[in-house]
Amino acid sequence: YLLDKSDKYDSRDVERLQQDDKWVENYLIWRHDVVDDALKMIDESFQWRKEYTVNDLSESTLPKWLFETGALFLHGYDKEGYKLFWFKVKHHVKDSKQQLDKKKLVAFWLEHYAKRDHGKPLTVVFDMAETGISHIDLDFVRFIVNCFTDYYPNFLTKIVIFEMPWIMNAAFKIVKGWLGPDAISMLKFTNKSDVQEYISGEYLPPHMGGTDSFKYSYPPLVDDDFQTPLCENGPITSEDEHESKEEIDADTKETGEMNEEQNLNQKKMNSVEQISKSEETDKTEFKPKNAKKTLTTFKGPLLHISPAEELYFGSKESGEKKCLIVLTNVTKNTVAFKVRTTAPEKYRVKPSNSSCEPGTSLDIIVSLHGAGFAASLQDRFLIMAAEMDQSSGAGVSELTQFWKEVPRTKVMEHRLRCHVLESSKPSSLTLKENAFNIPAKTNEDLHIQLTRLLQINKRLQEQIDRCLWFQQLSIVLSLLSVTVVAFCFYLAYTQSS
Repeated sequence: YLLDKSDKYDSRDVERLQQDDKWVENYLIWRHDVVDDALKMIDESFQWRKEYTVNDLSESTLPKWLFETGALFLHGYDKEGYKLFWFKVKHHVKDSKQQLDKKKLVAFWLEHYAKRDHGKPLTVVFDMAETGISHIDLDFVRFIVNCFTDYYPNFLTKIVIFEMPWIMNAAFKIVKGWLGPDAISMLKFTNKSDVQEYISGEYLPPHMGGTDSFKYSYPPLVDDDFQTPLCENGPITSEDEHESKEEIDADTKETGEMNEEQNLNQKKMNSVEQISKSEETDKTEFKPKNAKKTLTTFKGPLLHISPAEELYFGSKESGEKKCLIVLTNVTKNTVAFKVRTTAPEKYRVKPSNSSCEPGTSLDIIVSLHGAGFAASLQDRFLIMAAEMDQSSGAGVSELTQFWKEVPRTKVMEHRLRCHVLESSKPSSLTLKENAFNIPAKTNEDLHIQLTRLLQINKRLQEQIDRCLWFQQLSIVLSLLSVTVVAFCFYLAYTQSS
């Protein structure tokens, strides 16, 4: 393929394919481990990626009005913890002159999410409320379908179609013809009474029977989970400055932790912030010297972050309430950071708004805020980081002013998901004794195993169907044989009579 079509590919895609095993594996999974089919899909998707300049798509390369319409955006999660990709069909009007730009907008959002969340699958929601014949655009629908079936491997979990008007039934029969049997099984036709089988009410707007007050607006680009502007604290995780005096007094008695000013002074002296005597004891007890090396690491331009993708919490039964995030400053300047969460009432992070000196590591403790809270797969954390000038101070007031003034383009962002362990055995990413010596399977590993099991199950089902068919055929032939024999005896009997 490369020899024949090297000029039809973007060299960046070829380079990534040679280095990213996960990407290759997704193509194989989506094509049921048939290598020739996977290669064909790679060839087609690479040509499409170059034609639509996918690697170079950005807000500046697309018309602003496309973002302002609110027809496409990412927001919320389904009940399985997969991101929701919304298509507000009522905002789409067929126009051949705008079609290419609209298709590029779809590609922009898919690529934006794939790079941000490492290609974790999406759930697509077609919100068809208040739509009619003027909104039917089969060419655009076909493009969207092709994105998931041909260009983005293993990227689709299901398609939730809400309140499809009867007038569109004929159109969707055509759409089904474009989908393979695997994709057809992902279609979920819903209305207000049953849509919550797939998406909980907290992520559904009121017209769909939910309680989500989110309203799309642009600019800025929708930051899905973390809606507040950078200059505000936003849904930042609760830390000492957000707690009541009673909580501080209680925590001081229980854990003997230092106050914010002591933390900052200690950090300047040791380059690593000391959170509390009891927490320091925990870290010493729970972390062997090589613990950090065993964690997966996201290597950003400012900070290396461990773990790379998921924080492991236990269920109410397993009782694990704490996780560790390790930040390593890989720059020559001080890096300011702060941590946000989609559930600030649940979690406490210490420290949640501080800085890290050049070349040093800093440990962040994430804990559930009280016994009444439990981690959820839908909870997310956002780590924001930016380089500070050498002349900038690292006190609370300096950090507050810094975040008000720093340009958005200079901020590194990294997101972490929550993973809930049902077993009482500790994971390699939770703060338990000897935990780092126990390997843990990620969601991706389990997803791969499940996919393979489903493939094996499908083959077995096909074999059973063939056996049943042969069995039914044998029964029919036997009945025909008996009928013929009985008829022959009847003829012989009538002739003899």
